[in-house]
Amino acid sequence: MKDYFDLTGRVALVTGASSGLGVQFANALGNQGAKLALMARRAEKLEEVKKDLETKGYEVFVQTCDVTKTEDVKNAINNIEKHYGKIDILVNNAGLGLGEPADTMSDEVWEKMMRTNIDGVYKVAREVGKIMKKNHYGRIINLGSIHSRVAMPHSNMMTAYATTKGAVFMMTKALANEWAKEGITVNAIGPAYFESEMTKDVLSNDAFDTVVGTYCPMGRTGNKGELDTAVVYFASEFSSYTTGQLLNVDGGWTAI
Repeated sequence: MKDYFDLTGRVALVTGASSGLGVQFANALGNQGAKLALMARRAEKLEEVKKDLETKGYEVFVQTCDVTKTEDVKNAINNIEKHYGKIDILVNNAGLGLGEPADTMSDEVWEKMMRTNIDGVYKVAREVGKIMKKNHYGRIINLGSIHSRVAMPHSNMMTAYATTKGAVFMMTKALANEWAKEGITVNAIGPAYFESEMTKDVLSNDAFDTVVGTYCPMGRTGNKGELDTAVVYFASEFSSYTTGQLLNVDGGWTAI
């Protein structure tokens, strides 16, 4: 029987891959046979992730990069292309989750969020897109959020984050349209709350249990592995007629 999710021979780049969901995505793609390229700012953490993945038999190349810096991105993508000869799959995962009330938020916090969550996603997609266009093949998977579609009642901390994730969804749709005839699909995954380095403080707050119980029909946060099939589907050859979409993996959060 044919394995529709076999990624053998494909090269998958994951940004923000030094911890959290980035590591989970790398494991999911490596498990399907993809060769892995991992990008993040923290060289030491990247090396730790690389060693762990290699013990599972995955081929891994790591590259430090600050996605907010254009030259960093260009050099990193160039080095990955030189190493593997191509990039077939991009998981545009790097992001920040800073939260402050809109009326007291500093310009510094706002601009840092915009640079990382919007500019960084675009800069990586732009450089990888050039390679994919040459090869007439590509699968780009951006990390949106449930907050690409909805904010959160009674929260005074979501404005910057929701703004960036809404922009990621529209960027996904625009790039999907622009590159549709190039053999490149561009989609997004919109998780609800999953345990990660970025969300640990939020999830450890007892009051958040009430929020989840109120706004998530399943009444719980996401479990490790529950995003794997979404990223593998969008990365696979057989998602070729799916583009410009945001798939929420959220326990029903956006269904109410």
